[in-house]
Amino acid sequence: MSDSAATDAGIVSTARSPDGAAVWVDGLVKRYAEVEAVRGIDFEVATGEVFGFLGPNGAGKTTTINMLCTLVKPTAGAARVAGHDVVRERDDVRRNIGLVFQDPTLDAYLTAAQNLRLHAELYRLEKKVIAPRMRQVLEMVGLWERRSSTVGTFSGGMRRRLEIARGMMHSPRVLFLDEPTIGLDPQTRRSIWGYIGELREREEITIFMTTHYMDEAEWCDRIAIMDHGQIVALDAPEELKSQVGHDRVTINTDDDDAAIAALRERFGVEARVHEGAVTFGVPGGEQFVPRLFDEWDPAHPPIRSVSVSRPTLDDVFMSHTGTTIRDAEEDQAKNRNRMMVQMMGGGRR
Repeated sequence: MSDSAATDAGIVSTARSPDGAAVWVDGLVKRYAEVEAVRGIDFEVATGEVFGFLGPNGAGKTTTINMLCTLVKPTAGAARVAGHDVVRERDDVRRNIGLVFQDPTLDAYLTAAQNLRLHAELYRLEKKVIAPRMRQVLEMVGLWERRSSTVGTFSGGMRRRLEIARGMMHSPRVLFLDEPTIGLDPQTRRSIWGYIGELREREEITIFMTTHYMDEAEWCDRIAIMDHGQIVALDAPEELKSQVGHDRVTINTDDDDAAIAALRERFGVEARVHEGAVTFGVPGGEQFVPRLFDEWDPAHPPIRSVSVSRPTLDDVFMSHTGTTIRDAEEDQAKNRNRMMVQMMGGGRR
């Protein structure tokens, strides 16, 4: 059978990954009926790397992690984690990974120590190593003094740290973090990343995480930007931002549509409304602003305020997709609501 025929038939490739890659993905696809959640992605993650998937909710990030963690079977393509095939060697993959889910999975009625001990028994850790390992991981996330407290008394940030400690109990080679700080305040998120950084240094572990927070993605050695099931860019954060080639200028006016038309006509700039303001990119934003005010026609709506910022990862996402991550999430939420309405309407018929 040809490669293309095998892919069409949903047969997962048996191609082997290069030596040394903690995660290797080749043409990975996942379809649900008519929906193609992941559309043939390729990438590698080096051992010891902090690798991030950045993109809006619904981009395919969680589906990819679920395939790599053997929770979902790929429709086509191949993937290896810690040297093991995610389809043919599921048990070996699971023994070598830790996983922190997006949704909480701790037992709130048990203590922190009881949650970790249960996890250790599920992974069949030797009894003699459970107690010292538990102390080690709880100290790493600053929760050793709360080991006898029930999880129900913990704050959101403490629960997240405990979930990370639980994922580390069996000394995995690759730790998967699916939106590890979602719903937490910025200060707690920074604290969580401090603990993750310490884990990386102490355990020499590979970390694979998903996020839709821009500042969080900056912590990664490399990031893959994902949109509609495809990887649209992959590189180190600074390299991706340097490729944008322009600064972001944001202006506030009384008539956004008229301002956008004026920018196009007078300056040849294509602008859009993002997050309530007119936004566009130009080389040398600080030099452009004086010209903007000098040449702005008094007949146009007055500019109330202006700001200039260096390229961000959101600018990278926008340069590849034509929209910001927040706008993409809003569009996807509207599409999901529309589909739900249609499904409910079909059910009534």
